Amino acid sequence: MALGVALLTLVCLSWTPFAMILGAILPESRAKHIGRAAIRTGFRILLRLLAIFCGCRFDLREVKELGRRREPMVVVANHPSLFDAIILVSCLPNAVCIMKAGLMHNLLLGAGARMARYIVNDSPLPMIRSAIHELREGACLVIFPEGTRTNTPPVSACSATAGVIAARAGVPVQALLIEMSSNYLGKHWPMWRPPRLPLTVRVRRGQRFDSIRQPHDFGREIEAYFRAQLGPVSTESHAAKNLDTRHG
Repeated sequence: MALGVALLTLVCLSWTPFAMILGAILPESRAKHIGRAAIRTGFRILLRLLAIFCGCRFDLREVKELGRRREPMVVVANHPSLFDAIILVSCLPNAVCIMKAGLMHNLLLGAGARMARYIVNDSPLPMIRSAIHELREGACLVIFPEGTRTNTPPVSACSATAGVIAARAGVPVQALLIEMSSNYLGKHWPMWRPPRLPLTVRVRRGQRFDSIRQPHDFGREIEAYFRAQLGPVSTESHAAKNLDTRHG
C-alpha cells in the first residue's frame, strides 16, 4: 500500500506541470474539457495499477454503467475513504467535484483541479451558482453530503446542499453506495496502518431521485437512506478508530 500511495503521487505530479501551462493558455471551455478528461484517465490508470500491484479489487460495473448515460445529474455518495473521489471521477465522464478551498492550492491536486474548474466550497452562494451553471452545461456533479470522510460509520450527518442544487438546476440526484472491506484511509485510519489484503471496493447504484420536492430536507432524507442501505461497521474499522484514539 506504500506503493499505492507512491503511485497516486506519481500520477498527480506527472499531470501537474501540463495542467499549470495548459490551464493558463487555453480558453476556459477547452481547458475544462481537457482537464476533466485527463483527471479521469489518470485516475483510471491509477486504479488499474492498484489492482495489479497492490492487492485491490474494484467492482465498479454499476457506476460505469451510470457513466454511459452522459446526462447532467447530481451524484451523491457516502464517504468512507480518501479513495472515494478518485473512484467516482474515474468512472463518470465530465465529472466536476466540490472541493475544500485548501485543496485548490495542494501541490498534488491544485493545478489539475483549477484547470478542470472544480468548485470551491468556501462560500455557499457562489458555490451553488457555479454548480448550477456546470449542470446546465451538461456536467455530472459529484457531492459527498457528509462534507468530509465518515466520522461515525456507516454514515455521518448529511447536508441538504445536493438537494438544493439539484432542485434549482432541475436535474435528478443519483445515490451511490460505496462499500469497502475495511475503512482504509478513512477518518480514523492512521496513514501508517495497512489494510488487510485484498482490499475490496464495490460501488452500488442506489435510489434515483428524479425530483426534489423539499430540497432543504434532503440532508435528512439521504442520510436515512444511506443508513438503511449500508451494512454494519466492520470490526477492522472499529479497531482503527480505537487505535487512532489511543494515539491522540
